[in-house]
Amino acid sequence: MAKQTRQQRRERRAQQQPALAGGPPPRTPPPRPTANGDAEPSRREPRSDERHIPGSGPIRFVQESWGELKKVEWPSQKAVVSGTAVVLIACLIVGVYLYLNDTLWQYVVQHVLLR
Repeated sequence: MAKQTRQQRRERRAQQQPALAGGPPPRTPPPRPTANGDAEPSRREPRSDERHIPGSGPIRFVQESWGELKKVEWPSQKAVVSGTAVVLIACLIVGVYLYLNDTLWQYVVQHVLLR
């Protein structure tokens, strides 16, 4: 018996009853290859609000960025101060640890390994 192709398996699954209530979500078919082997390009009509206006790229970008920044829920001053304190304390602890570790290994190298 010949091995099934991917397309045959897909067709067989499409004919079977779904095991789940409601079944799996429908899939969109892959783009069909054209005569030269390339995938068929998707054709979509541009909407009137999507037209490209020369020079509007940076302006539109700033407008959309500003709109997104208005949606952000910014932390309170208390949250910023406490977060900054946590970061500074963590940096201090890591710095002390690295200093002590460096000092220890300096001693080991100078007095044990280089004797």
